[in-house]
Amino acid sequence: MRTSSNPVFRRLPRQEGVGGYANFGSGVAGAGQFGQQQQQPYGQYPPQQYGEVPQYQAPPATRSMTIDDVVTKTGITLAVLAVSAVLSYALTNANTALAPAFVIGGGLVGLVLVLVATFGNKMDNPAIVLAYAVAEGLFLGALSFMFTNIEFGGAGGSALIGQAVLGTFGVFAGMLVVYKTGAIRVTPRFTRMIVGALIGVVVLALGNLVASFFIDGGLGLRDGGPIAIIFSLVCIAIAAFSFLLDFDAADQLIRAQAPEKAAWGVAFGLTITLVWLYVEILRLLSYFQND
Repeated sequence: MRTSSNPVFRRLPRQEGVGGYANFGSGVAGAGQFGQQQQQPYGQYPPQQYGEVPQYQAPPATRSMTIDDVVTKTGITLAVLAVSAVLSYALTNANTALAPAFVIGGGLVGLVLVLVATFGNKMDNPAIVLAYAVAEGLFLGALSFMFTNIEFGGAGGSALIGQAVLGTFGVFAGMLVVYKTGAIRVTPRFTRMIVGALIGVVVLALGNLVASFFIDGGLGLRDGGPIAIIFSLVCIAIAAFSFLLDFDAADQLIRAQAPEKAAWGVAFGLTITLVWLYVEILRLLSYFQND
C-alpha cells in the first residue's frame, strides 16, 4: 500500500499475509475445539434434544470494509462537524468574545486528537474521530466568523463562507473524478513529491509564525500580499492532490479486505484534508475581499 500524505492513513493497519488483513482473515483461535462433545452436567440434556440452538457456535467473522462504509462514516463525521460549526458561528455571533477561545481551544484540541490517534494507533476509534469533528467544528465556525467580521479585521459578509464551502467540495468532487478516471495516476514518485511539498509548506508556515513574533507580518506568507496569495494557492493545490493519495489509500484498504472499523480512519483522514482545504480557500478569498 502506498504511503499517503495524511499521517492518519499511514498509521492504519497493514496487511499481514495472503488472504487476510491484519490477521482478520485467519482462523479463530481454538476453532478446532468446536464440534467436540463436551460432558453435560448431571441431570441436563443437550439443547439439541429440545430443538434449541446448539450451545457452541463459532463467532462471526469480521466484515470487510466497503466503499459504502467509507461514505457512511465520512458523512457522519462531516455532519457532526457541520452541526458543531454552525453552533460555534451562532454563539460567536451572539458573543464575539467567544471567537478567540473557540479558535484556539478547538484548534488545540483537534491537534491533540490527531496526535493521539496517529501515534496511539487509534485513528479508527469512532469516539476520537467524532470528538475531532466537534473540536474542528468549533474551530471552523469561530474562524469563519472572524474572517467575515469587521471587528476582527474580516472582510464583512457571510457570503464568503458559502463560497469557501462550495469551493472546498468542488475541489473534493473534482479530484474524486480525476482519481476515478485515472487522469492522474498515484505512483510512488507522485506520492514522494506530494509528501515533500506538504512538509515544505508546513515548515514555511511554522517559520512564518515564528518570524511574526519578531517581524511585523512575518515572512509575508499570511499578510494578504502577492506572496501570501501565491502561498495560499500552493497550499490549495497540495491539499487537492493529497486527496488523490487519500483515495488511493482507501482503495488499497478495501482491496486488502481491511476490517469495517478501518472506515473510521479513512473518514478521519479525509476530514483532516477537507478542514485544511477549507481554511486555505477561506483565507485566499478574504485576501481578494479585503482588496
